[in-house]
Amino acid sequence: MSLGDEPGYGDGPRGEDGGYGGSGQTRTRLPDRPGDVYGGARRGRGSSSRSLITVVGVVVLLIAAIAFANRGDNSASPDAGSGDKAKTSPTAASGANPVASKAAGIPTGFAHNPQGAQSAAANYAVALGSADMFDKARRDQILATVITPSKVTDFEATLDEAYTPQFNKNVGLNEDGSAPQGYTFVSRTSPIGTKATESSNNTATVEVWCGGLLGLAGENSTNPVTSSWFTITMKLEWTGGDWKIVSHSQKDGPAPVPGDDRASSADDIAKAVEEYGGFTYAR
Repeated sequence: MSLGDEPGYGDGPRGEDGGYGGSGQTRTRLPDRPGDVYGGARRGRGSSSRSLITVVGVVVLLIAAIAFANRGDNSASPDAGSGDKAKTSPTAASGANPVASKAAGIPTGFAHNPQGAQSAAANYAVALGSADMFDKARRDQILATVITPSKVTDFEATLDEAYTPQFNKNVGLNEDGSAPQGYTFVSRTSPIGTKATESSNNTATVEVWCGGLLGLAGENSTNPVTSSWFTITMKLEWTGGDWKIVSHSQKDGPAPVPGDDRASSADDIAKAVEEYGGFTYAR
């Protein structure tokens, strides 16, 4: 979530396995009207992109601070089998209805089966990739909702060491994690598909393929909102009547070839973020 050229920017350390911003290249074009910060020749991998990856890497490294548990065998995987069904099942809808309950604004009460674990992972990916993670009170609510109880304290302590007032300033935000006046901070994760790679009665390992948006939308922003692609792997356990995260990791891609769509103005992006809400994801 590096907004590298904003006032007060300073490079942060980079995580080992990438971050929510990913490292994909985004193409943009000059708009027809002057003064639009979303214009410019097609973007290359310049200093702003490198800064974005650097600071975003910090966030995912911290979220994934708890080591990924040892994998068991794959004999109980819901994807086991052969033929066309096995090839299409990871992204084919199950037909199950979305959950009806929420806690701290996050969907909860998922089914106690592999499909429920995948639904939980998709919705938890959205929460962990949101702008709310930059607000201490809201971040603690998210962690208490999606992390298994025995790991919440560890996650909170690790993230508190990262989301400091200085860190927020480094990514272009105010010290409290809010966006500067006249800007809209955008951090959104959108699951594209899920796959359970391991599953038992009370544990599951789920991969979530995601697209992401990240940046500051505003008239004078030097870090406009860009897109990225990444895959999140979550180890989940069934506890307290729901699926909860035990550990979390991330890698870049798979990323499609960038299209040639004309980039929208900063005002259009900010308006879209404010007007278009998110989804509850069901596998």
